[in-house]
Amino acid sequence: MFATVVIDIPDLNHRGFDYLIPPAIAPTLAIGCRVLVPLGSRTTQGYVIDIKSSTELADDKQIKPLKENLDLVPYLNNELIELAKWMSNTYAGSLFKVLQQLLPAGLKTKVQHYLSVSSNLDHQNLSPPENQILDYVVKKQPLLKTSLQKHFPNQEELISALLKNGYLLIEDDFKDKESRKKLTFVKLRLSGQELLQEIAELSKQAKKQLQIIDFFQSNKLKEYELTTLIAELKTTRSTVNELVKKGFLSFAETDISRDPYKNREFADKQVELNSLQQNVLAKLERAIAEQNSQPFLLHGVTGSGKTEIYLNAIQYVLNQGSDSVLLVPEISLTPQMVERFKGRFGTNVAVLHSRLSPGEKLDEWRKIHLGQAKIAIGARSAIFAPFRKLGLIIIDEEHESSYKQEEHPKYHARDIAIWRAKYNKAAAVFGSATPALESYYQAKSGSYKLLEMPNRVMGRSMPAVHLIDMREELRSGNRSMFSRKLQSELESRLEKKEQVVLFLNRRGFSTFVMCRTCGYVIKCPHCEISLTYHQTNKVLRCHYCGHAENEPQLCPECGSKHIRFFGTGTQRVEQELASRFPGIRVLRMDVDTTSKKGAHEKLLNSFKREEADILLGTQMIAKGLDFPKVTLVGVIAADTLLKLPDFRAAERTFQLLTQVSGRAGRHNLAGDVVIQTYDPEHYSIQLASEHDYLSFFSKELEQRKLMSYPPFKSLVMIHFSHPELTKLMRSSASFVSEIKKLLTHDTEIIGPVAAPISRIKDRYRFQCMIKYTDKVDIMPQIKQTINYLQNEIRDRQLLISVDVDPYTLM
Repeated sequence: MFATVVIDIPDLNHRGFDYLIPPAIAPTLAIGCRVLVPLGSRTTQGYVIDIKSSTELADDKQIKPLKENLDLVPYLNNELIELAKWMSNTYAGSLFKVLQQLLPAGLKTKVQHYLSVSSNLDHQNLSPPENQILDYVVKKQPLLKTSLQKHFPNQEELISALLKNGYLLIEDDFKDKESRKKLTFVKLRLSGQELLQEIAELSKQAKKQLQIIDFFQSNKLKEYELTTLIAELKTTRSTVNELVKKGFLSFAETDISRDPYKNREFADKQVELNSLQQNVLAKLERAIAEQNSQPFLLHGVTGSGKTEIYLNAIQYVLNQGSDSVLLVPEISLTPQMVERFKGRFGTNVAVLHSRLSPGEKLDEWRKIHLGQAKIAIGARSAIFAPFRKLGLIIIDEEHESSYKQEEHPKYHARDIAIWRAKYNKAAAVFGSATPALESYYQAKSGSYKLLEMPNRVMGRSMPAVHLIDMREELRSGNRSMFSRKLQSELESRLEKKEQVVLFLNRRGFSTFVMCRTCGYVIKCPHCEISLTYHQTNKVLRCHYCGHAENEPQLCPECGSKHIRFFGTGTQRVEQELASRFPGIRVLRMDVDTTSKKGAHEKLLNSFKREEADILLGTQMIAKGLDFPKVTLVGVIAADTLLKLPDFRAAERTFQLLTQVSGRAGRHNLAGDVVIQTYDPEHYSIQLASEHDYLSFFSKELEQRKLMSYPPFKSLVMIHFSHPELTKLMRSSASFVSEIKKLLTHDTEIIGPVAAPISRIKDRYRFQCMIKYTDKVDIMPQIKQTINYLQNEIRDRQLLISVDVDPYTLM
């Protein structure tokens, strides 16, 4: 029998090599297992994607055997393997890397190479430096190869020669990055008369050993957890080991699940659906029952009750014995959302998101894999949850850019949901108050089924929106970051003891630091971007590579003392609020304040308990929050995104303003929204203030058609990066020249040109854009051109990245 194994090699067309299955491995090997295989002189990890009785190779005697099976139970099922093949073709990605993407990080294998010295060869003819290396290995063996290279930093050639000539032996060790957590138990092996006889033979000096046995007898215990036993009896591990040696006790291990929600109680009240919700739910239930996988677009305004529909649809699927996946954007995966679903479905829910530790994530994923959970809630990667009987996939806030993966393979969760729904004959639901333009276009053209929910539940009105022209504020002498309207509304809310959400699409204290004498802007030395000032620790930080430096006292260019901080960040707003409203209680939520585990939940719970008057933050507060006493939302600078060189800038501005406005007046108290802008005439800001999605859709569609952008044309962006600018220019030009020979006349290639941010992490960046119609498949030509440039990629540090349907042109 032979196994087709996919390994990590640069060829984008690689679909696996055949290996012989040894008899010892055959009983446990299955499609989807991770295995160790020989590749040249080294051992590498691979994934089994097929098992067959014959091979196409001419001489099957030359086929090497598999070395080891790493999984007794395969982690990848047939569906996920087929999905990986589709993703590899669709996104021009390596099949090996795609397969890795489908598994949690804890299951990615870490390879370590250990060295030892051969005892069969004579060392007399070796040079003193070579003998010095061997002597060091003998003292430390088995020694990690990386440790030897670190100890002898300039002797790489000598080490390679000693390995090649057999003086040094290498052994590979493979370990998962995250292991299972285990508990050790102590078991009493003897009982009754036999135990009494053995106790009689114990020395009277062995008081601690007798105490342990007495503890088991007096409490009538068969087993006890080791660390608890040692702590309670104030004894030691060595005392327990002695009793194990003498046969009184034995050790046993058991896996324990790291549950991030252990010892937590969740409550969820059942809400009666209104007639519109019932109508929408009935259509979803019919599609689930009929196994109709045509996607639904649920267009419902903020506060229209979409979450309650999700809960009821999942309950229906659960009653049918099937599984469900619910995706929410990472920033919307709030404790409120988890609480509602855990409260309704209890232990049937597995939660997958980035705030869990790697071990917790792995254990939540295993719950799904073992069938112990029927519902997965999580951010983008939860779309790969290894369910075997999917009945429903929901993507909430489907317009969110966080559903697009920015590392290879650059997939969109919506595409994966459509593929998995079709494969499983499951229902797919995409919900949003501000659907992506492409999604609404698909619904209008009939590819998706459109479900509309134009009203808030219980007849609640949408918040009143006040558009403030900050140019007029300046002309009238108000140089504050708060307009007079926002100030008066803030004072009113503080008097009424109501709560406020203030939104700013930046973090830090100021956007950039400039010398007023010479105009020098302090930039990151590694990226073509200005540094952001963070006042808390008086540090300038790059938000692309993490570079940090202390607050400057003098201009680095001219030595002037006249350094000024421009722009407005969350820290600066917080400071301004404290000075204008003494005693005001402000909670700031941005990347800086929520980086520690549990910080996000702690801040939101504090706001829920009304321990703060104002919740100030960046995009993470724009959606998913539902607080009864929030009656005012203030947007400090509405036009930040409009200035970006991106065809989706207007759409993102409209979506963000609509979403953050939706946080106000969600319950019995009416809400107000104050939007401050320097561009109040722009249609995206005007229409967001009127809650008018349909007019925005029509206007934006005209702009897209004029410029041949999605949904009228498809896009692929090819990114190139290199430490040397001249080599980058040559390679990117070579790529475009080659691909032009392969593409038809109805495709348009723009570039290569420098990226808007032309350097990140000391690597220069170029890009080219390909516009084409959906009828044309250009992926084979792109992969062929990348393979053509493989030598340059290996030798010249060139990186090529393919982005299908890019969400940003930066």
